[in-house]
Amino acid sequence: MSHANARLTVHGRAELVRRVIEQGRPVAHVVAELNISRATGYKWLARWRAEGPAGLIDRPSRAHRLPGRTSPELEARVLVLRAERKLGPARIGPLVGLAPSTVHAVLTRHGMHRLAWLDRPTGELIRRYERARPGELVHVDVKKLGAIRDGGGWRVHGRGSAEQLASRAELNAGRRVGYDFVHCAIDDHTRLAYAEIHRDETAATCAGFLRSAAAFFATLGINRIERVMTDNAMAYRKSHAWRQALLDLGAEPRFTRSYRPQTNGKAERFNRTLADEWAYIRPFTSSADRAATLPGWLHTYNHHRNHTALGGQPPITRTTVNNAAGHYS
Repeated sequence: MSHANARLTVHGRAELVRRVIEQGRPVAHVVAELNISRATGYKWLARWRAEGPAGLIDRPSRAHRLPGRTSPELEARVLVLRAERKLGPARIGPLVGLAPSTVHAVLTRHGMHRLAWLDRPTGELIRRYERARPGELVHVDVKKLGAIRDGGGWRVHGRGSAEQLASRAELNAGRRVGYDFVHCAIDDHTRLAYAEIHRDETAATCAGFLRSAAAFFATLGINRIERVMTDNAMAYRKSHAWRQALLDLGAEPRFTRSYRPQTNGKAERFNRTLADEWAYIRPFTSSADRAATLPGWLHTYNHHRNHTALGGQPPITRTTVNNAAGHYS
């Protein structure tokens, strides 16, 4: 394929040859008509005379000799360091005496995947997938957050404050504030998310949350959940309440591979977003203060926040809802 700024395609070069050779017209006149230089015209004519029609085909722009190319021995060392120690270009470069950009070029040339795409313990490529329709698979997980005592903790009052010292004294005395358990459900296809805060992650709580999540998704046009993926916690694996909730919804259970949280990667990524953009976005004065902002944040996430995996569109755009994302208040 000709490059973007090429004046002539293969057909244009053939036309140059036809006008000069077959019609016997001067080269200077023909190149002016084709809006190219005389040097270019004579170049293609010389190639046609030497090779015939094959001489009019594009040639690769790669140099015939690359004296500065990295030696095969150095490339082999780069590949070994990447495979065995899972290092990136910035770390490999100083070890082999190459610039990080050169190391990156070597890795790209040999088809080495980005570290972000690999499972670090095994070096296997993380298989990314997306279900074809809403409700085909829903990811469920629990994000555990430290509860906030009334009046706020050190994030509000600062480190070394009287409130932080009092909190440490209570911890030393065995009195703990406890945790908030944020139960989350994410639809695989649309990335729509639902979350509730509970004081525990027991089987009954998990089952109740699943029913609430199904009701929420139904309001957005996802009327059936076919499969639910969770980790291997007892509340999901051995719970009669959880199995009954799945049975009531007509859904099948799916479980992550052991020691492979990437299997439930969409839930793990949502938990990170939840922490960065809601739980720790500002200091809160109590757990109730933090909990009060969750519904509003979820609405923004589902209806207004751009999602890179969805081409910059919010999750609501992937549902059967007719309203455009901008129509939601």
